[in-house]
Amino acid sequence: MHLTPYRRVLSLPGVRGLIVLGFLTRIPTTAIGIGLTLHVVNNLHRSYAAAGLVTAAYTIGAAVGSPLVGRLVDRRGARPALALTTLAQTICWVVAPRVGYQALLLAALGGGLLAVPVWGIIRQSLAARVPEAHRRPAFALDSMSVELSFMIGPAAAVALSTAVPGIALDVIAVGLLLSGVALFLANPATGHDAEESRAHARRTWLRLPVVAVMMATCAATFILSATELTIVATLRQHGTPTLTSLVIPIWCAYSLIGGLVFGTLHRPVPVLALVAAMGLLTIPVGLAHDWRVLCLLLFPAGVLCAPTLTAGNDTLSRLVPVQARGEAMGLLGSALTAGTTLGAPFAGLVIDNAGPGWSFAAAGVVGALAALLSLPAYRRSTARAAHPEPVTAGV
Repeated sequence: MHLTPYRRVLSLPGVRGLIVLGFLTRIPTTAIGIGLTLHVVNNLHRSYAAAGLVTAAYTIGAAVGSPLVGRLVDRRGARPALALTTLAQTICWVVAPRVGYQALLLAALGGGLLAVPVWGIIRQSLAARVPEAHRRPAFALDSMSVELSFMIGPAAAVALSTAVPGIALDVIAVGLLLSGVALFLANPATGHDAEESRAHARRTWLRLPVVAVMMATCAATFILSATELTIVATLRQHGTPTLTSLVIPIWCAYSLIGGLVFGTLHRPVPVLALVAAMGLLTIPVGLAHDWRVLCLLLFPAGVLCAPTLTAGNDTLSRLVPVQARGEAMGLLGSALTAGTTLGAPFAGLVIDNAGPGWSFAAAGVVGALAALLSLPAYRRSTARAAHPEPVTAGV
């Protein structure tokens, strides 16, 4: 493996700062889920099921709101969308820790509906700044920065909730405000052109190839969400629940390694092939009989996490016209959210009825089948998403 593709991408104007900006501004968002859960359980003294309803309200709001905010970015540019969502986020998360449970449900739903579009704007800006032949390493860098954000955000929320009970949501509110302001001031170029945005109606790009990419990314996060919960259940079954804080970061590190290698490949790898492989390689993880074997068996599927998300973003950026990428990235975010939302309950159902070992197998089978079912539609996308010229090692 050589790092020339990354050096080329990072030498492009503005890309290095954009990657750092994406890493920092995503950290508060990654802390919302665990922050809400701990607030409901520790401060409102409700059950984990009640906490699950609150996080579900936020997730549903995000799934619905993401493409709508993305469409606003396409029509008006980044700054109007950032001003609206930053104000809404600040209000929602300042109010959230100061109201009862029912009002908290509404605050969480509103927070999801008008979430700061950091995910879509960063990826839109990468697609706008980076030539098509260089986008794979660019999106690989972005996926690796997301992994790092997820390593920091939830852990920081837990530490805050433990050290100073009741402060986590306030800190998240401040973080979201700072993130929105930073993005507003930076005003990342998204390729928005108000004069051309009307020329690309949804029906001109939301076709079977794009739907196939959405299904693939949904299947990927379904597998990841189910795997995360099943890791926790497996370690609990083996009597080592405290090792969760070790095993999951190791699993995340595998994804970082995979993303680093994937960005240097000479040829693109189809996103559906990656999802199918990740699903199939998840099946044998259930054979682990202790945490060491679990870490080893997680490696093959783990290294495909970041590459799969990278391939999804890369392919979508090629299939969708620049004037519609905000909405398309928003829909992709909804697909990712849907997979995450479905994966954990599915795994919980299998764990309760058959045990953690079967949960790995079931999640892997479902994810692989979803990828295979999307294959006919995806075949149409390969020709359109292909590089106009071969990508060499120096790209």
